Amino acid sequence: MPTYEYYCENCGFEFEEFQSIISEPVRKCPRCGMMTVHRKVSGGIGLIFKGSGFYQTDYVRKSVSDSADNEKDKKKVKSVEDKQKAESIAGKSTAEKEEKKSGLS
Repeated sequence: MPTYEYYCENCGFEFEEFQSIISEPVRKCPRCGMMTVHRKVSGGIGLIFKGSGFYQTDYVRKSVSDSADNEKDKKKVKSVEDKQKAESIAGKSTAEKEEKKSGLS
């Protein structure tokens, strides 16, 4: 739901109202009570994020921890690959030794 900006021609009071798109615009001024309120033409931002808990506080930390997790995962994969290579080399060398033994007998 968007936040609309209003102003009163009578007293000059400016305020914001959080309303549905299909809601009727505010006409009565909350300060002076006159029916001289008009909606301002805004830049069309549509949504206003106020307070903590948005991009800078949530997603930045998450992306930093995600990249740390990705680095850990990469290290795990590399160590598993290294271990598999070592096992295959060790397996080949024992298989070669057994072939040599059986060939010499």
